[in-house]
Amino acid sequence: MVTCPQVLGQGIRTKRQYCDVLIERDPAGGILVTLPPHAGPVTLTFDLHNRHTYSEELVRTNRAYTRYTATIGVLTLDNTLISRAIVQNEFRTQADLVDRITGGSGSSGLKAVAPTGAEPVSIMIPEEAMQVSILGEKLSVVRVDGMDTFSASGRPMAVISNVMVEYHPPRPPRRPATRPKPKP
Repeated sequence: MVTCPQVLGQGIRTKRQYCDVLIERDPAGGILVTLPPHAGPVTLTFDLHNRHTYSEELVRTNRAYTRYTATIGVLTLDNTLISRAIVQNEFRTQADLVDRITGGSGSSGLKAVAPTGAEPVSIMIPEEAMQVSILGEKLSVVRVDGMDTFSASGRPMAVISNVMVEYHPPRPPRRPATRPKPKP
């Protein structure tokens, strides 16, 4: 089960649900993934995307170039870092978008924000963990007019989709052996 504090929306092409990753320091404020009862470690997989605000005007005037580098962390709820992941890509034209998101207010019905770039992430979660949090750490953005780095809490900085968990269910409890009843 995935609890997404800020849903971006559904993709028109992939039909995937996209969830914003916020820069955050408290694991309770991240994207929470509750793991099913399991035996042994769990493999958490998802696709990590950069978050781009699309502008047709910038593309048309050849000023749309943007290079994103987003760093996220996967932590237990006691703030123990399990792993980090990075997605880096460049945006130049609409063809660089992974998908467009429904629910925008313009005539097209599409949101201006869209995922770009795709980094498949696979993380081994320790057996004792029952819930993990996906948190944004830092975003670096290079544009034709300069560079910015963001690390303030609460800022949407990346997007995830296609969250899956692979695990082995726990063994069922052993039942006591029953003796057959004697026949009369």
